[in-house]
Amino acid sequence: MQNFIIIPARRDSTRFPNKPLAIINKKTMIERVWQIAQHTQQPQTTLIATDCEQIKAHTDAFGARTILTTKNCSSGTDRAYEVAKQFCQPNDLVLVLQGDAVLTPPWILDALIEACQTYPTIQIATPMIRLNAEQAAQFIQHKQAHPSAGTTVVFDTDHHALYFSKAVIPFSRTNQPVIHRHIGVYAYRFKSLEQFVQLPPSSLEMIEGLEQLRALAANLPIKMISVNYQGRTHGSVDYPEDIAIVEHIIANEGELI
Repeated sequence: MQNFIIIPARRDSTRFPNKPLAIINKKTMIERVWQIAQHTQQPQTTLIATDCEQIKAHTDAFGARTILTTKNCSSGTDRAYEVAKQFCQPNDLVLVLQGDAVLTPPWILDALIEACQTYPTIQIATPMIRLNAEQAAQFIQHKQAHPSAGTTVVFDTDHHALYFSKAVIPFSRTNQPVIHRHIGVYAYRFKSLEQFVQLPPSSLEMIEGLEQLRALAANLPIKMISVNYQGRTHGSVDYPEDIAIVEHIIANEGELI
């Protein structure tokens, strides 16, 4: 089994045009994410998947291996698959690391790889963190202002996902919620990634705007991997104003790499 980390990087984002080339503390977003992938402990090959010549020229300049894709990919997963099928065998592992995941520690990627190596039956895996009381309160407060920010997950006794939602689940009658926040990184066996991208969008996926619900609707199990951020703050960049938030976190906690 070979391990691949594929970073989709699309230029024409509706919410944040040219996002991969946005500067965060003197370095572009896409270079930051590539450096995260480069600092995993597990052996892997990192590929950037983009439909933009400008992004490719930039990533080539800092030494990344970048593959141009077609422009008709409807999601980052589709873009990653377009690249993966050029390199992967059925049981190879493909991690899809979004190009805006600038605060995802490399040990989170290692945890996914290690879980899939330990349990060969895992077809799709993705991480989650359990929020403590303070984090849960902050998460709920942030949700009130930004309802579509952040995803929660509930799972069975074998840590297979039951449901993902932009709502805060499960509901707590005691006002002491037990919240697991989903981290949007996915590890697929290549054959499962190929199966996934061939499925039509599910009705719940279209309602919630969460692609992973397509897998659950098709009875493709998703293994939830509990991870520890080791005191780091989770975050990604969805809107231009998120740049200042990320820079503030980096100023307080130091650089990840």
